[in-house]
Amino acid sequence: MFVLKIQICITMAENSRRKRFTKVATNRVQKIIDYLNLLQNCSNRRNYEYDEEDVNHMFEEISKALKDAKAVYANELSKGNGKSGFTFNK
Repeated sequence: MFVLKIQICITMAENSRRKRFTKVATNRVQKIIDYLNLLQNCSNRRNYEYDEEDVNHMFEEISKALKDAKAVYANELSKGNGKSGFTFNK
């Protein structure tokens, strides 16, 4: 009975963390998309002056930031559930 209560509490906490993640991540991803759409507005050459080097520099920085963010997630996912135990190395 005690183990069941603990398991229920853990499940509820995980569910709450999942809901919080989806809410926060959804909003932040949408903000990034919105800002990229705003950046597209700068492509109007009647209003702005830029060259290919400027465009390449912008997108290299954006790509680098995206790669760095993805690496943080990959690192967290590779940690697993945080439990380590005995295994045979094969």
